[in-house]
Amino acid sequence: MKKASVLKSSLFLSLTVTAAIFAAPQVSAPAAAVAAPLKPIVTIPGMPPVVNPQNLYSETGATMFNPVVRDDLERVYVPNLRSNDVTVIDPATMKVIDRFKVGRSPQHIIPSYDLRTLWVANNAEGRKDGSLTPIDPRTGKPGNAIPVDDPYNLYFSPDGKSAIVVAEAMHRLDFRDPQTMQMQYSIDVPQCKGINHADFSIDGKYAIFTCEFEGSLAKIDLVNRSVIGYLKLSMPATRFKAVPVSTGGVINPADTEICSSKKGMPQDIRVSPDGKRFYVADMEADGVHIVDGDTFAKVGFIATGVAAHGIYPSRDGKEFYVANRGSHKIHGGINGKGSVTVIDFASEKIVAQWPIPGGGSPDMGNVSANGKELWLSGRFDDEVYRIDTTTGQVTKIPVGKEPHGLTVWPQPGRYSLGHTGNLR
Repeated sequence: MKKASVLKSSLFLSLTVTAAIFAAPQVSAPAAAVAAPLKPIVTIPGMPPVVNPQNLYSETGATMFNPVVRDDLERVYVPNLRSNDVTVIDPATMKVIDRFKVGRSPQHIIPSYDLRTLWVANNAEGRKDGSLTPIDPRTGKPGNAIPVDDPYNLYFSPDGKSAIVVAEAMHRLDFRDPQTMQMQYSIDVPQCKGINHADFSIDGKYAIFTCEFEGSLAKIDLVNRSVIGYLKLSMPATRFKAVPVSTGGVINPADTEICSSKKGMPQDIRVSPDGKRFYVADMEADGVHIVDGDTFAKVGFIATGVAAHGIYPSRDGKEFYVANRGSHKIHGGINGKGSVTVIDFASEKIVAQWPIPGGGSPDMGNVSANGKELWLSGRFDDEVYRIDTTTGQVTKIPVGKEPHGLTVWPQPGRYSLGHTGNLR
């Protein structure tokens, strides 16, 4: 696939070596060298089976829709944090076609485990009147909000038995009935200040949550309902300069400075296709930490861009997109040094770098059903970005005030683990 970028010299060398290999005479491998069948993944009871142990995203290909979404409208739903509403975009026309009020401080729009409801997480920042607003994806219209304590984000247990409300201000995970949102039980995570994003192990036995204001991760045992431990994330020696970009300006991704920050600010997290590694976007470190999930140890780091924030796998599961928000500040300015970095899962090498023209603040979102577009909210610029995943070309659409975790719907997959569409 052609990328709008300058490829690294290592990639050129890799291609040269590959060409040489294919030019050499081909010799059949002995029978003993044939790879053994993949060992099946033993999942927790009630969790759908892992079809391909080497690619847990194998069931989210472009045409692999669950039949229950066949009548759902093709829409992009954008929660606007400061205007307390949701903007609805028709991706076919690129036009805003609806806008409706929800609860206070809508943070993310989350597909339910059964794919029948889109939940708007209104965490009512600094208040006690948080709620979840359901949206019917068949009509695109909201229903009556359900009062819920501090729902900054929402996930679902891999067996589908619980909705996991991320009560960020309370340092707590509330496990609730996925339909009625009645409380089942809670897990306190006292050493995870700013708990917000998560992903799950390939077998469903544990989850890893990011602790935004601790610069660390929390590993949660989903079987025994307990905290396994915490991991402090080390910082790099240098990071990118967060210099505002004037309209029409050029972003130079090579501009760096000494990283004076002693503590990271981890945001989104996603698991590798084989389930062995977790990638953690860090706004202070300007890149992605690589963590071995089972041993719960950091094993690498990839520098991406100013304020790495969101992570989204490509529709074929071969690459992932990192949204770099463009400012190390929680409340940044307009026209920041925003960009998107494309990373190859297998090699963990950067294959493309796409700056937002004129600057911007790409935050959260997801990939279109066909994989041809990446949709991201422009957090500080009150706009949404549609990015062509072949060329990196960006189209901007004005929305409400401070758009955050938008979702693209419908998406391929059997079930949803939450956030803006972590489907498997």
